[in-house]
Amino acid sequence: MARILVIDDNDTMREGMAVTLKKSGHDVLAFRSGVEGVAAYQSKGADVVVTDLKMELMDGIEVVKRIRAHDGGAVVLVVTAFGTIETAVEAMRQGAFHFFTKPFKPEELRAHVDSALELARARARVNRLEAHHEVLATDTVRERGNALVGDSEPMKRLHEQVRRAAASEATVLIHGESGTGKELVARMLHEQSPRKSGPFVVTHCAALAETLLESELFGHERGSFTGAVKRKLGRFELADGGTLFLDEIGEISPAVQTKLLRVLQQKEIQRVGGEDTVKVDVRVVSATHRDLKALVEAKQFREDLYYRLHIVPLTLPPLRERPEDIAQLARHFVAKHAPRINPKVGRLSDDGASALARYAWPGNVRELENAIEQALVFCEGNELTEKDLPAFLQSSAALASRTQGALPIPHGDRPLNDILEDLERQLIERAYEKAKKVKTETARLLGIKTSALYYKLEKYGFIQKGEKPPDDA
Repeated sequence: MARILVIDDNDTMREGMAVTLKKSGHDVLAFRSGVEGVAAYQSKGADVVVTDLKMELMDGIEVVKRIRAHDGGAVVLVVTAFGTIETAVEAMRQGAFHFFTKPFKPEELRAHVDSALELARARARVNRLEAHHEVLATDTVRERGNALVGDSEPMKRLHEQVRRAAASEATVLIHGESGTGKELVARMLHEQSPRKSGPFVVTHCAALAETLLESELFGHERGSFTGAVKRKLGRFELADGGTLFLDEIGEISPAVQTKLLRVLQQKEIQRVGGEDTVKVDVRVVSATHRDLKALVEAKQFREDLYYRLHIVPLTLPPLRERPEDIAQLARHFVAKHAPRINPKVGRLSDDGASALARYAWPGNVRELENAIEQALVFCEGNELTEKDLPAFLQSSAALASRTQGALPIPHGDRPLNDILEDLERQLIERAYEKAKKVKTETARLLGIKTSALYYKLEKYGFIQKGEKPPDDA
């Protein structure tokens, strides 16, 4: 069923076209004037518009102009009893899909509308693909084919839980500290599920303000707010037939919580600025590092939404609870990153693996991966040894961190972001010195763009604020 908008000031013609198209199973909105029809399109939209040419106040040519100005992808058919080459050419020049004359048989109208619908649906598919490509280009996602690395008992249990949960359509809530691989688990759930041929769409809820998050999730109509120059499909529509991963779900506002609950209950969304609902077939997987139950008790998270999301809970163990996996993970990251960063490095030495095992890894797997990347930059041999590792992993510091309690933090009690920033600063400083402060060479060693390097150098005080990168950065 498609939505067809019919505009004709002749009551008999308008009602006849409406009846014919309704018999074909379409939802038809009929209007006696161009003014009413254009207003209806701007507020409700339509898959195809059929408009008469000769009308009072606003003729069919003006209808085409205004609808196409509002929506450049609109598909408009023009009908007239005054068929001339001149009017046909003008209608097509203004963007009409086709031009045909009265009188016509019902089957002729249906044939023209069917052809117009084929074009409209093709354009919708292209728009969906373009929007999905844009999402994939801007999201930070793990490469396909990655898997959870580790043979410890906690990881064996997790693999089995993922296998069982993947076969279900139930919503999944993944708990885990930052850096444990929650997005990777969500992708595994998708790729092992019956939805694996559908899209896997990621939304990082904590990275967007409330108004932007609502638009990202549910989409918006053209003109719904300043800057909304065209209709945008939301992540729910882009994930139709697949899986939507909502990372850091505990950060969403009460207003977005309410709308998300409605989507989970009704299986339909309403775009920002729109009046109509759109059915969606999406499996939702969410993740958080926060205690959602505590947020519910503090009245900061809706209890009914919590239970909707929490049907299948999965918990990722922190790296300190599976130390036997550290060496295996480290070797995995050496194999993954060495070909790009330092191709001559072929393995991780035993003393390097021992040094890594002595550290508690408060930043979990992400911190370990960052440390391996840093070590590869400065390794001069064909294997990664303890002396190549960052300073905080040298024997005394790493051993001290292991003996400071259940959650040891190096250099005192500090937030994780501060620790990771220290690691990044050390990496940049060592690369900058090794490259003898040649910025293009430093950027090459780090595997980043020169323009990104300038931002980091300024951030950490290695260059003066405002120093500009070269034009070829």
